[in-house]
Amino acid sequence: MKFLVIQTAFPGDVILASAVVEKLHEFHPTSQIDFLLRKGNESLFATHPFLSKVLVWDKKKNKLSEILRILSEVRQGRYDYIINLHRFASSGFITAFSGAKNKIGFDKNPLSFLFNQKYIHKIGDGTHEVNRNQQLISSITNSKPSSPKLYPSHKDFQKVLEYKNVKYVCIAPASVWFTKQWSTHKWVELINLIPTEQNVYLLGAPSDFSLCEEIKSAITSHEIGKRVINLSGKLSFLESAALMKDATMNYVNDSAPLHLASSVNASVTAVFCSTIPEFGFGPLSDKSFIAQTKENLSCRPCGLHGKISCPEKHFKCSESIRPEDVFYFL
Repeated sequence: MKFLVIQTAFPGDVILASAVVEKLHEFHPTSQIDFLLRKGNESLFATHPFLSKVLVWDKKKNKLSEILRILSEVRQGRYDYIINLHRFASSGFITAFSGAKNKIGFDKNPLSFLFNQKYIHKIGDGTHEVNRNQQLISSITNSKPSSPKLYPSHKDFQKVLEYKNVKYVCIAPASVWFTKQWSTHKWVELINLIPTEQNVYLLGAPSDFSLCEEIKSAITSHEIGKRVINLSGKLSFLESAALMKDATMNYVNDSAPLHLASSVNASVTAVFCSTIPEFGFGPLSDKSFIAQTKENLSCRPCGLHGKISCPEKHFKCSESIRPEDVFYFL
């Protein structure tokens, strides 16, 4: 059989979708499994052992011509199953007209009426996203989801080996959405609590470099500051995962690095500000913890994805989380 899994959203969503690949391979080990994702996320699967082909959708190109190109490539694949985890019309169009024998997706997709099977996608009841995704393949596997998993290569581990000669923690302080991002001064306070025998590696994309530099420069103690190293923009997704895997603890927001940690079963503490774990995007590592406000805020959550600024102007969902409570899990 031939399977195509579609998830063209952000990196965290793609990482969680890797659990579907794991489950399909477990039940159909001789089948071909391909994956369709957006350009920029393909490096996540650079060394994935169970994927035959990764189709890349460049969403920055002309939308119509690019979607027709992808549709043509999908139709040429002659898939037995299209499993669409994405809930928007563009991927629904590709699924509906893919020519696949079985087209499976979520009811929230505007074109789901053209699918063979559709399932409810409900956010807010505490069900994790990997469980929601698992519904789509339950009829051809079973009802128990696999965990998301990425496969950093030997080269990825060699790249970060120089950073592992001491104990260390990793901190990924940034997020695409401001209100999902713990306040800068809170990260500084947390770093001041970390034992001096441990290095602190700041992780993120190239666009996060200035935020990490701001955090590093705010450390007033020379003794602490000299062990804070800004690696933002210097490591790929898989290199970051390779580094996170052996950290004493990884401190992250409700963002992609959280799921990177889960994908290699790394110790992780996730700070939830404007969003809540009940949305279903919490950590899945064996050693995982959640830090969030203890105040009963009527404005929280303020949205599924967070906001570019606090609608109430006080950002209490972040400011009321004490660094001592986050550090507690180390």
